[in-house]
Amino acid sequence: MKDNNNSKIILALLAGAAVGVAIGYFLNSDKKDEIIGDLKEGASKLKNDLAEQFAKGKTIFEDFKNSAEDPFKKTSV
Repeated sequence: MKDNNNSKIILALLAGAAVGVAIGYFLNSDKKDEIIGDLKEGASKLKNDLAEQFAKGKTIFEDFKNSAEDPFKKTSV
């Protein structure tokens, strides 16, 4: 069991080092500005999509809440 944990730790360290090297390579390449622009554009799109989905979810929740409250309001004495 201990060997399995050690191999997972080594694999994680190697994966982290590989990602670090890849990021360093791309940030030092000639396409740095293009890559950063693409990342910013993707992040902006993701932010807008999440905001849109949140607004839809909020509307659905409000509709559900209102429909659940209506029968109780009608039956009040």
